[in-house]
Amino acid sequence: MSSIRVIAIPTKLAERVRATLEAPGYGHPAYIEVATGYGPCRHCLHTFQIGEEKRILFTYDPFHGLEPLPLPGPIFIHAEPCHRHEESSGFPKDIRSHRLTMIAYGAGRKIAGEEYVDNGLVEGPVESLLALPGVRYLHVRDTEAGCYDFRLERAE
Repeated sequence: MSSIRVIAIPTKLAERVRATLEAPGYGHPAYIEVATGYGPCRHCLHTFQIGEEKRILFTYDPFHGLEPLPLPGPIFIHAEPCHRHEESSGFPKDIRSHRLTMIAYGAGRKIAGEEYVDNGLVEGPVESLLALPGVRYLHVRDTEAGCYDFRLERAE
């Protein structure tokens, strides 16, 4: 796979949610629960230990700062501090085992392509989607739940 950047939510945003228990930009209350699903945490990009770890559910707009129109949805982070996934460390191992939907976006949130992966072999779909004309980034989503997991970009 050519060089990619894996963009998890920023550490400052995760810290603010943990401190205030409010969704950034919306003020909606965040909700803490013991993990009932695998996640992943949108900060460290590791799956949750179901029945053991606490997680925080809140509203997040993955297009904030990229596009003028918002498209918020629910995401989870660990309730306890965790280390952000390193942008240059490649596709998160924990997430390969999940059924994924990869959506390629151009300017104006225009969808240029979409691929489904259910076998962990993400390299081909990532390469082909990033090669499409006008694609600026990909969103990786959980196919089953539809939730936003993280963004992929070409490395500079």
